[in-house]
Amino acid sequence: MKDLISRNLDHMTPEEFEASLPELFEAGGGAISNDPRFATFFAANPNCAALVRDLEAIAEQARSLFEPIHDPSDAVWSNIASRLKDGIHNDGDES
Repeated sequence: MKDLISRNLDHMTPEEFEASLPELFEAGGGAISNDPRFATFFAANPNCAALVRDLEAIAEQARSLFEPIHDPSDAVWSNIASRLKDGIHNDGDES
C-alpha cells in the first residue's frame, strides 16, 4: 500500500480511493468494509462504501466456486476403484 497508512484517509477523494482499491483489497485480504481506518471515509462517501461491499460479495462468491461443497463418499471412491479394476481386466481380455 503506497503510503496509504501515512495518509489522512478521512480526506481521501473518491477518485483516490477507487484508484487504490486493488492495493487495498490485496493488503486487506479482500475485506476492507469493516476496516476502522475507513469508517469516516465510508460515512462521508456512501457510494464508495457500497462499491466495496459489492466487490467483497463478488470476491466471496468467486472464492466459493473453487471450494468443494463436500468430499466424495467412500462409495464413490469404491465405485471408481471397481471401474478402474474392471477396465484393466477388460483391456487385458481384448488383447
